[in-house]
Amino acid sequence: MITGTVRQRLALALSTALLLSLPLLSTVSHAESAKAPIRLATTTSTEQSGLLGWLLPQFTKETGYPVQVMAAGTGQSLKMGENGDADLVMTHAPSAEKAFVDAGFGIEPVHLMYNDFVIVGPRQDPAGLTKLHDAAKALQAIKDKKQTFISRGDESGTHIKEKTLWQAADVKPEFAGYKSIGQGMGPTLTMASELGAYTLTDRGTWLAYQSKLDLAVLLEGDKRLFNPYQVILVNPKRYPDLNTEGARTLKNWLVSEHGQTLIGDFKVAGQALFVADASGK
Repeated sequence: MITGTVRQRLALALSTALLLSLPLLSTVSHAESAKAPIRLATTTSTEQSGLLGWLLPQFTKETGYPVQVMAAGTGQSLKMGENGDADLVMTHAPSAEKAFVDAGFGIEPVHLMYNDFVIVGPRQDPAGLTKLHDAAKALQAIKDKKQTFISRGDESGTHIKEKTLWQAADVKPEFAGYKSIGQGMGPTLTMASELGAYTLTDRGTWLAYQSKLDLAVLLEGDKRLFNPYQVILVNPKRYPDLNTEGARTLKNWLVSEHGQTLIGDFKVAGQALFVADASGK
């Protein structure tokens, strides 16, 4: 027979156990309701310029989706998509992106933004690039003047653009001063500065790094230096376990009026690094 005193003690113990379990239940409930992270494979230029650090915290705050950024060259980023290791890609090599979509690896490609490429080098400009307006002729001059050129050499969008310019100049980049380092844009700029060399860079990363470098923009404005960015979802028919819902939410947010405004508002030293262009015009 349970006495009144024992009954009171059991009730107290049960109440205490219930109170102690509330934080745990709350944690489990929160974990169950948390949204799955979105895996974004993107170029080093969007990360090293600071753009993603500006955009993604706001996106996560507004939608609840955390984003895992995997920054590499465009070639590597597209390869991650091909392998199902990313939910969407953000890249800047139109020909490679078209091949990615045509092969059935990507769906729903959309224009996002653009900037341009520039050729930077030592302020003394021993190759005489400031007298030129043609990017291919500028690379020819660097070779002819026996100057050093640092190439990313990583199959990134920047490297792909560089190779098209060498082809346009009808020059094989095999001369003594040509150094292919297999690195992102930041390390490439740093090495060019240290060696007093030339390199091709996207303007966004250049603006983010220029205060640390002993380099100057020596050639810009050639229409071949246009640098558009796209966002592409990885095809869920190939990889059913992708977070396509989250990826589409991020894509739609980026091309929305709000997302485009944030891209345009991102500045370094008062200068915009990217031009929002979801219309692709």
